[in-house]
Amino acid sequence: MTTLPLSPSNGGDRFPGFDVLSQREHWDAATEAVVESRLGLLPQMRFFDVVEEACATALFDQLLDQRDEPRVPVTRMVDSRLAEKETDGWHYDSMPADPDAWRRSLAALDDDANATYGAVFADCTWNDQHALLADIQRLGSADWHGMPASAVWGLWTRYACTAFYSHPSAWNEIGFAGPAYPRGYKNLGIDRREPFEVADANPDDDPTRTSDAR
Repeated sequence: MTTLPLSPSNGGDRFPGFDVLSQREHWDAATEAVVESRLGLLPQMRFFDVVEEACATALFDQLLDQRDEPRVPVTRMVDSRLAEKETDGWHYDSMPADPDAWRRSLAALDDDANATYGAVFADCTWNDQHALLADIQRLGSADWHGMPASAVWGLWTRYACTAFYSHPSAWNEIGFAGPAYPRGYKNLGIDRREPFEVADANPDDDPTRTSDAR
């Protein structure tokens, strides 16, 4: 993945002609306002400071492979959640609450980057960032800066994916038709589509496998 919409060479164009926003007339006013707010200017940063914002942005770009513009503004979306205390409502006993876990883990990531490459994470090269994250992932449940590495990884990916896949641009890439309220869905079942849905043009192409792994 590099930018949305994806090019056919990057696995895009699976649902040709599909645009979830073409269905906005079927949403109620509240639903339309929520969806369209994700397309406009998001609030200024209120939780992350400047250093944390830079680290978080580089981290999310790595996790989601967002290398080019336009990007889904994941950092601002996560920042808004944390500023509003909209966490998942739970955390592991071995982890601090999400806001503190985010601050600690981003600081730790910068510490690792400085120790290994002499620069904060955001200033490292793409490949060096990737190597640092791969090292953390390989730790499994072992300790990483006083926290289980697997729990930190889960925190990062949970927030990243929740933000990314709440954005209409990502919905278009996966053929998701968006909110069902108030119209709803009538054609329930595997491979049964609504008139406004589009069939996958490449159903045999597994999007979870990279071209290098094939």
